Amino acid sequence: MDAFTRDGLVLDVRDHVPAEPAPGGPVAVLLHGFPQDGSAYDDVAALLAARGVRALAPDQRGYSPGARPAGRRPYAVPELVADVRALLDAAGVDRVHLVGHDWGGSVAWAFAHRHPGRTASLTVLGTPHPAALRHGLRRSGQALRSAYVLGFQVPWLPERVLLGRNGAGLRRALTRSGLEPARAQHYLDRMREPGALAAALGWYRALPTGQGDGTGPVRVPTTYLTGRRDPFFAAASVAATRAHVDAPFVHDDLDADHWLPEHRAGDVAAAVLAHVAAG
Repeated sequence: MDAFTRDGLVLDVRDHVPAEPAPGGPVAVLLHGFPQDGSAYDDVAALLAARGVRALAPDQRGYSPGARPAGRRPYAVPELVADVRALLDAAGVDRVHLVGHDWGGSVAWAFAHRHPGRTASLTVLGTPHPAALRHGLRRSGQALRSAYVLGFQVPWLPERVLLGRNGAGLRRALTRSGLEPARAQHYLDRMREPGALAAALGWYRALPTGQGDGTGPVRVPTTYLTGRRDPFFAAASVAATRAHVDAPFVHDDLDADHWLPEHRAGDVAAAVLAHVAAG
């Protein structure tokens, strides 16, 4: 499959199928963050497909050209979770090994909480459990690390700052956080598509709408991979995540930056394959 639909929106998908797919074989769904797209997982998906795991990497709502509704409410977490459920239904898949990075991690936490019966395992990259993140905002330097979220609430100005002067602001932010120039340019080019950056920022702007994620305890086997050089998540938020998983839990703190799908594909794939092997 290369796309699926929900409520009139068309979301693009990269479908990495093993060379010899087994009927009913394991399936992974890989959820990207800001300002990525599904290509962030190309190396991870190749490793999974080589081991017999079908990997579906959607360009999520706001990132697919056919799924950029106006406003903030369409980007609330319940809508994003419903998109993942629609992807599973369209692919004819009952249960998946779910992977999420950055904002995709928030969606993955919420999906696993709301749909444990459809989540064979969970692998989250960087993003603390939402309740742990709130804990960190109150008790650590997480508020300072998340200050940019407040800046994104301002209408139109963030778009101008990030995309002005041929995208110098966004390009500089991405390369300073560790992305290679070519990869940063790819994501910048995607954000310069009509309406793309405003839609991607809609995920942040939906936070004050009152449509909270409502994410509670997760009760599926979970691996949490973090990067010690990730500037966005405080140690207190990371440490507090364990308390919100009522299931087998592994935390692996890597000597890595924020961009785990791109830079630590082997570790991400190994975590998923360990869940597959465990059944």
